[in-house]
Amino acid sequence: MAEAYDNRRSRYLTVKAAVPPSVMWAQRNNVIFLTICLEDCKNPEIKINNDKIYFHGVGGTEKKDHEVTIPLFKEIDPEKSVKCVRDRNIEMVLKKKEDDGPYWPHLMKDKKKYHWLKVDFNKWKDEDDSEDDVGQSEDLEEMMRQMGGLGGGGGSDSKPTFDDLEPESDSDDEELPDLE
Repeated sequence: MAEAYDNRRSRYLTVKAAVPPSVMWAQRNNVIFLTICLEDCKNPEIKINNDKIYFHGVGGTEKKDHEVTIPLFKEIDPEKSVKCVRDRNIEMVLKKKEDDGPYWPHLMKDKKKYHWLKVDFNKWKDEDDSEDDVGQSEDLEEMMRQMGGLGGGGGSDSKPTFDDLEPESDSDDEELPDLE
């Protein structure tokens, strides 16, 4: 928050500045996975450019204003990149301009560390790891389905049902012996 002095009314005004949301990222040779961790963000403004990502939205438990511009280390292909707005986060798969290029040493152009930017170790694979799962498909929409569906961007919006699950018995269902 910043304060500004209002000369006409001789008082200080509190100006609320937008804060950056928590952002996680991972990569493969041909894509960047970017997750903006902001719950209940309705109608966010997301701009995917070839050299930067812009996000603005209101969300979280306190319904705060969040905004961030991420200048990318190298260029991406905005036309082949996809995004999916979910209830708990916003996921993006950004197609690198260089197919099968080397891994980026960091996400952003500058080498600074930001408190809101973290590595997504659940999606991370090292350059020398086998690449036979999510991340090597040229069809980014199929890749998003493998990650858990497209949500609002294509695919079905139906909720999963548990009708096909068989009830299992476990040791908690057994009778307890009487105490002496």
